Parts: sequence; structure tokens; C-alpha cells
Amino acid sequence: MKSDLFASENLARPAAAPGMTLQNAKSVKYTVNGEMLARQGSMVAFRGNLQFERKGQGIGGMLKRAVTGEGLPLMSVRGQGEAWFAHQAGNCFIIDFEPGDALTVNGRNVLCFDPTLSYEIKMVKGAGMTGGGLFNSVFTGTGKLAVMCDGHPIIIPVTAQNPVYVDTDAVVGWSAHLETGLHRSQSVGSMIRGGSGEAVQLMLRGEGFVIVRPSEVTEIAAAH
Repeated sequence: MKSDLFASENLARPAAAPGMTLQNAKSVKYTVNGEMLARQGSMVAFRGNLQFERKGQGIGGMLKRAVTGEGLPLMSVRGQGEAWFAHQAGNCFIIDFEPGDALTVNGRNVLCFDPTLSYEIKMVKGAGMTGGGLFNSVFTGTGKLAVMCDGHPIIIPVTAQNPVYVDTDAVVGWSAHLETGLHRSQSVGSMIRGGSGEAVQLMLRGEGFVIVRPSEVTEIAAAH
């Protein structure tokens, strides 16, 4: 059988070493030798002796997710084998953490990660319930994290002199040590008259960077 479908870039290759690699721009391959963690429902194929088990977030994490609709619903993958992960054909990127690195990531953008990374669901300081009660996952430690993004991400440097203001529906993640707060870009009178639809943004100040996706469409909105 002949087809450009069988081009070399589409073929799954034998594993070179345990851990994650990009299969292509839309999926991540993870060679499991022990355990790894992934977004629930993101496995699209696997081979070998692997077991998948839902992983709870604990009472606090589940409460935050119930209140805000955010959170990080995870599953653990154990055994020996290979698994492929993807979500709604989003673009995938692998971030390699070194000692001292810390990244805040929106739970909707997490695909999978090494068990050597630690994560904690935290409320974004300064955002409060006015900003949707933003709860993001803070990753620390050493290892690799795969994130996904609608379209090609925009990486914007943040400095103490030039804070960055981002739409809360578009932000993917940011340097965890940045100071956060809410910025209201419209007057109350303008909001009553209809406004621009861009009334409140997340403010980031300090030294670091922020990752933004070129889309404000949430998964819930997209489902409708």
C-alpha cells in the first residue's frame, strides 16, 4: 500500500530512551519505565504493559476545581511501554526544568509530565473571584513538562519597568516568581454602556516572561 500518509515524519519510531519526546507538533510520545503523569483523557494510543489510573487532587484541589472549573485532572501511567498524548490537536511543547526553575501553568494547558516534577494548585494572588478565581498549577523541581497551546504561543518578556497585562482566557503560563494582580482597563461607565469586552486583565510585574495563546476561546465556549 502506498500513500503520503506513510511519510517518515508520520511513523512512530522505536524509543531511544525513557521519557518524553515530541512525536510531532500536535502530540507527545512518552516511553514509560515506571510511572508518569498525564491529563485525564489525553492518551490517544499506547503499546506495552501499561496501567492507567485516575489520580485525585486531594480535597483542597477538588474543591478549587469545583468552585472555579479550573484545576488539573490527572491520571498516572505505570509500567513499561510507550504512550502517545494529545488534546484537541493543540500544539505541543516540552519544557525542561532545571533546579530552581518554577513555572505557573494554567491547568487547561498541561498535557503530561515527569513524576520528578512537583506541582501545587494555587490561587493567583491579586486575582480573587473577580478574575474568575484563578487557580493555576505551579511546577517546580527537575524534569520535563509537556504543555499545549491553541495556535502558536506568544512569549512576552516581563520587566519591573514594563509590566504586562494579559487576557485571563488567553494566558498559558508565566514565571512563578512574578507579582500578579488585576488591572481594570475600562471605567465603570464604559462597562455599563457595553465597553470593549476587555474590562479586566491579569497584570504581571517583575523579571521573567509570560506565555500567551493567540485565542481567547475557552474549551467550554468551543464546545458550544
